[in-house]
Amino acid sequence: MSSKSPLPDSGKSLEHYVSTAPYDPNDLENDNVADPSALASQSQLMWLHFRQHKPALVSAIFLVLIYLGILISEFLAPYNLHTRNTDFIYAPPTAVHIFRDGELVRPYVYGKSMNLDMTTLRRNYTDNEEDVQELRFFCRADSYSFWNFIETDVHLVCPAENGQLFLMGTDRLGRDILSRTIYGARISLTIGILGVLMSFVLGIVIGGIAGYRGGLFDMMVQRTTEVLQSIPSIPLWMALATIIPLTWSPLLVYVGITVILGLIDWTGLARAVRSKLLSLRDEDFVVAAQLLGAKSSRVIRSHLVPGFMSHLIASATLAVPGMILGETALSFLGIGLRPPTTSWGILLTEARSINVIALYPWLLFPVVPVILVILAFNFLGDGLRDAADPYK
Repeated sequence: MSSKSPLPDSGKSLEHYVSTAPYDPNDLENDNVADPSALASQSQLMWLHFRQHKPALVSAIFLVLIYLGILISEFLAPYNLHTRNTDFIYAPPTAVHIFRDGELVRPYVYGKSMNLDMTTLRRNYTDNEEDVQELRFFCRADSYSFWNFIETDVHLVCPAENGQLFLMGTDRLGRDILSRTIYGARISLTIGILGVLMSFVLGIVIGGIAGYRGGLFDMMVQRTTEVLQSIPSIPLWMALATIIPLTWSPLLVYVGITVILGLIDWTGLARAVRSKLLSLRDEDFVVAAQLLGAKSSRVIRSHLVPGFMSHLIASATLAVPGMILGETALSFLGIGLRPPTTSWGILLTEARSINVIALYPWLLFPVVPVILVILAFNFLGDGLRDAADPYK
């Protein structure tokens, strides 16, 4: 026997249900949308893609913290930038201890005793375990002028009274390398950002006009970029840096080095902008803007550049490490920033001698933040570049 399912009469209408509840565009279940990104805007899609790039997210957090740190460098540094500990010249890094007799205690260090080897004239430091020096936090120590406005002496961490704390050792003048590295970050990190901003503006303006107008100006820009890109960066930096007079103040030298780095690095960004504008200038929305009487500057600024701004931001992010390395290289070679200005490149000049590195390897510690910042910017640039095209 076969059973047949009952069928509705042909003349009878089917029952159906119509909800009278108000429509909620955020209710994905009612819209039968399984993917939350289906209703997301472009900026939300970019954030979703960027958040999935874990190295880029971690790098962004690291860079935000380190750039916030340069705002309070004086507070974070245990010592003043110019403080000299003449009894502890070329002192090795101090080890911090948190356990004593098997118990967790307040962080402390041991005092150091120094004896001079008369054969090699090398200072040898030994820990005096009887001299326990507890660290202080949010304490008063060396005085400083906060951003040259406020005179104070409050630090995040300080050595014990009449004690020492050299977490990265000291240099030939007995200055704390950690404090000088923290101060130097303000110069090295800001010079990269300012240089990229300058190259960013030059690249958009020159590349935008070349790509949009074409003709003789485009040909001149292309030949100029080819010449600049054919010259190795370091010799070109060195040639331009020698133009800076020795009589200039540290502030003028800082501005001059920033201008040099920005003037050289615009070529790659200009070519990227030119290629994008060449592909977009014949689009319908550009032709419509031109027919409505929009000027070329307005078409470039309001219609073309916003269309690939995310790509420009990613490119600019990847250019910052080159700026930081450029300043470090020039200062290391002695033709960039000069003392009393302090940057990571100037700190590395202490380690130019192989004999010094063999005896005092901790003088190379300032290269560690350089490496970390360069890696962080590269990871951040990769993440932004991937997130710049959320519809791929």
